[in-house]
Amino acid sequence: MTAPLPACCSALDDQWPWPQPLPDLKLIALNYDAAALRDDDFLRCGIEAPASVQRAVPKRKTEFLAGRLCAREALFRAIGVTVAPTTGEDRAPQWPRDCVGSITHSNGWAAAVVGRKTHYAGVGLDVEMTMPDERALKLAPQILTLNERDRFATTMARAPGEFLTLAFSLKESLFKALYPLTRKRFYFEHAELVAWQPEGSARLRLLTDLSDDWRSGQELAAHFLNRDNRILSLIAINA
Repeated sequence: MTAPLPACCSALDDQWPWPQPLPDLKLIALNYDAAALRDDDFLRCGIEAPASVQRAVPKRKTEFLAGRLCAREALFRAIGVTVAPTTGEDRAPQWPRDCVGSITHSNGWAAAVVGRKTHYAGVGLDVEMTMPDERALKLAPQILTLNERDRFATTMARAPGEFLTLAFSLKESLFKALYPLTRKRFYFEHAELVAWQPEGSARLRLLTDLSDDWRSGQELAAHFLNRDNRILSLIAINA
């Protein structure tokens, strides 16, 4: 790192969390604590915050800082460049032209994954805390298609909070992986979970055309894990 980590952030963790290795991808994570954020942490770390973050509450400032610190280290390990991605007009991270990446954060934990474009066309990373069963049942019609609700009715009846959080996270990772390639926004009803296995693999299917290369019916593989009541999902699209 070009600067020491601030007190609001823990040491960097570079362990690959999934059982399936994905060559060339670098993942960096850390824990953060908004209560320990100092006014000059952005300046001391060399991280530029957009105006919306500068005006935000300490929680938002800290999660942004933590995510960018993870991204900067992941970029250094992937391509040897010590920079943090800036923020575009669409609020998405702007990565160096020869790499792809994704940032996520939730409840005091942040991570970033980066890979070279020679290996990957896109990556999407998302973390979610498992929602309570009661909330999951209320949100199911907004997150799951009718086909998904029929296909996974037994799973929803047995563990609604865990399953709906998984579906939510996987669709978020899908959006993060495909939006930089298509520049077209899509929502929960525009993709469906086709299958998932408890060991951490899943498949999703597009239900809308996003571009000439990404059309309705195409399927993508995904990886996930559930650890400490936290679901972490990843979609990596091969170049």
